Amino acid sequence: MRVAVTGASGFVGRHLLAALSTHPVEVVAASRQPMRDLSRGHEWVHLDTSRPGQSPYDRLGKPDVLFHLAWNGLPNYGSARHVEVELPCQLAFLDSCLEGGLGRLAVTGTCLEYGLREGIQREDDAPEPTTHYAEAKNRLHEHLRARQAELGFGMGWFRLFYLLGPGQSPRSLIPQLDKAIESGKEAFDMSPGDQIRDFTPVEFAAGAMASIGLRHLNPGTVNICTGVGTTVLELVQRRIAELGASISLNRGAHPYPDHEPLRAWGDAGRMTQLLEDA
Repeated sequence: MRVAVTGASGFVGRHLLAALSTHPVEVVAASRQPMRDLSRGHEWVHLDTSRPGQSPYDRLGKPDVLFHLAWNGLPNYGSARHVEVELPCQLAFLDSCLEGGLGRLAVTGTCLEYGLREGIQREDDAPEPTTHYAEAKNRLHEHLRARQAELGFGMGWFRLFYLLGPGQSPRSLIPQLDKAIESGKEAFDMSPGDQIRDFTPVEFAAGAMASIGLRHLNPGTVNICTGVGTTVLELVQRRIAELGASISLNRGAHPYPDHEPLRAWGDAGRMTQLLEDA
């Protein structure tokens, strides 16, 4: 089986490549920047999804499965660019691949598609996006479902929750905390910290996507999450303990994010069942 990964040089992409290395597949890693640290047997292809050129499906080697992670403009979730610029590029790229013969597609969505809904978030909940990023993802999903009814390809739509792990953006919470501790700061500025989130190790998320995407022809919409809610404060305190550090927390120095619900976590039931059936 031949598998291609767009956005292969990104945070999730690199972990997905590692997860795919545990499966008997040929892997094509597609990115804008050269990748020189690929696993043996992995091939690199230069690809910019905003300017893919002619026949991108052919350039990827006509993969049996395409894991599509590439998305420009993050982490600025509120930018109108996601809808006005990025979405048309995404539609054109994926339509070209599907019309070229792609039979199976796995795309990363986001828990932000659920909007400000509180509590447990299930795949059959109606999307209520409140950011331009989530709106663009939701529109892409709707378009692909319509194309699926027309062309009959298999599709997995993986809604990622709050990923943690090596390689995440330095602007994320834990890297910022680590930096404050390493620099010897006495206090760390944060939000009040009582928000509940579904924090998911990126290694686990990548492994789940690889297994489900490879072993199920048409998995549909799947939450990639732990199914467990954890407060931001608990996460921060746990990290401080792991590092054996001593730093005070300046809670409330930053406001609550206005694009996220205060307390929400994913329903992991469908993901768990698919992994058991893989």
